[in-house]
Amino acid sequence: MTALSGLKVVDFSKFLPGPYCTWLLADLGADVIRIENPRELAKQRKVFGWDKLSDEENARLRAHDVFARGKRSVLIDPGSDDGRAAIHRLIADADILVEDYRPGVMAAMGYGWPDMAALNPRLVYCSVTLCGQTGPYASKPGHDPVALAVAGALSRMGEDPDRPAFPGVPVADLLSGSNAVIGILAAIIARTATGNGQRVDIAMSDSSLALVANVLSRNPDLSRVPPKGMHRADSGIWRCADGLHLVTTDMEPRYWRIFVEAIGLPDFADMQMERAAWPEMKARIAEVMATHNRAEWLDLLDAAGTQFAPILTIAEALDDPHNHARAMVVDLPVSGGASVRQIGCPIHLSDTPPATPHVAGPAGADTRRVLAALGYDDAQIDALEGRLP
Repeated sequence: MTALSGLKVVDFSKFLPGPYCTWLLADLGADVIRIENPRELAKQRKVFGWDKLSDEENARLRAHDVFARGKRSVLIDPGSDDGRAAIHRLIADADILVEDYRPGVMAAMGYGWPDMAALNPRLVYCSVTLCGQTGPYASKPGHDPVALAVAGALSRMGEDPDRPAFPGVPVADLLSGSNAVIGILAAIIARTATGNGQRVDIAMSDSSLALVANVLSRNPDLSRVPPKGMHRADSGIWRCADGLHLVTTDMEPRYWRIFVEAIGLPDFADMQMERAAWPEMKARIAEVMATHNRAEWLDLLDAAGTQFAPILTIAEALDDPHNHARAMVVDLPVSGGASVRQIGCPIHLSDTPPATPHVAGPAGADTRRVLAALGYDDAQIDALEGRLP
């Protein structure tokens, strides 16, 4: 048994927040049926040059796609009358619908919230958009950095106090996908009391506002917010003699004292909060850290018990023994005896662990089985089953 066994999800999502949400739901045991539009897939293949690849190469790419993992794929035209009728039958029997179209698009296709609530009053209908279903920016197009900019979070990213910087990872996307899971499960719990589903409205801009909560809570006068970047001396990214980097976060006084004593700068122990001295202290620490290779510093700091970590590349992180011990790196089999490396489920439950992951099949791999379960015969399925242009 898994935590979400028995829950059925119809997934219209395409971009990162929605697929991350449904990936987590699938990993936790929900039955996720992904509605894939042949025209959109063909467009995507052209954008990335995948239309020039063989079917085998595209299947290999699909197997690597962690956001498609654990989901059943139905390749069908959701805009056709027959396709719409079939999808309505899926939704009528579903617990959850997830979509990430701009406001109004789902309604135009025949899958808007009021109509789907009438079709299935117990449906939890989750929409993940850039700026939500209401407000002046509701129809605004854009991706992760736009949401961060609207929330004020992009202004705080990067070390240069005079220039914002891209974070380098999809912060707003993944935060919004996580919030979508929270909202969906909250609505499922509420349904046990009310008997009814509800709309879950997740905006990437809303989710991103949480990223500036610490600035807001510590600075009642926002006109006096300190410049962005790490100015403290008790935390930093340090370059070692071999050109590799490590990070330290010894902000608690006890750890700060241990750190400076361990690296041979005991005079700094009582200077932690002398702000005027921070630049000089940081420069001196940087000089000291450059005198040994990273491996030597890791041994020394580990023995001292300070707060530190090597800054791993993605490849190094996927080989790290801690990430393997936490089952956060999994090697999943694919056809031909090969395997693909993926990220594990970040939610660990003691009694109802996540489902055993399996790689995604090609687009439409489950169309016939899903439609047959709805009562369609072979001839009807042949007429409905989508094809890539």
